[in-house]
Amino acid sequence: MSLSAENQQNNRAAEVNTTRPKVIFFDVNETLLDLNPLKQSVVKILGGKKELGTLWFTTMLQYSLVATVSNKYYDFGQIGASSLIMVANNNGITLSDDEARSAVKPILSLQPHPEVKEALELLKQNNYKLISFTNSSNKAVEQQLDFAGIASYFDGSISVEDYGKYKPDTEVYHWAARKMQQENKDCLLVAAHGWDIAGALWAGWQGAFIARPGQQLFPLAPLPQINQPNLLDLAKQLISP
Repeated sequence: MSLSAENQQNNRAAEVNTTRPKVIFFDVNETLLDLNPLKQSVVKILGGKKELGTLWFTTMLQYSLVATVSNKYYDFGQIGASSLIMVANNNGITLSDDEARSAVKPILSLQPHPEVKEALELLKQNNYKLISFTNSSNKAVEQQLDFAGIASYFDGSISVEDYGKYKPDTEVYHWAARKMQQENKDCLLVAAHGWDIAGALWAGWQGAFIARPGQQLFPLAPLPQINQPNLLDLAKQLISP
């Protein structure tokens, strides 16, 4: 490791400051819910090319941010379907709006990762306040949590739909903290996406990264207070003395 890289790592590590959060906010897609059925549906309609499925997801995130910085807001499902059409067109595949919407519809009927229910139960037993915090619409996240059988673990749900901007815009995290009547430093975001963790940390929140397969932290962002491979290990760390 070069001296500059070592110094950068030390500076990032020095910013980590862990205190018991007053509210734990959970990203939903991939953090709590297994996205494989959605990925399979998208890959299938893109001719079975897995790399195009990955490109679709990053394109969807890109255009949610394009809308945000342009002071526009569209439902995340709309952006997902539109992005799918763009990726398809670029690869010689013609999709109608209905076909694109049908391909992304499995996002509403996903199962939780195997350890999620046990982890949420453990956190509830230890008096943590749990809030879902997602880029999905209010209606979508309600359907998702109900279908997954985990809605009862949450004390509330926050969707960016009510603010009109997408994570990781800094003001979205500040707005969510205000909604819960908390200071930023007392909020913890649990997420499996490096961009979401980076946004939360830069907004003054605490961060807990769930290292789902294929996910990485952003090297230029501060280190999160917690880094675990799954939600149960996270819960055990949060309740440890």
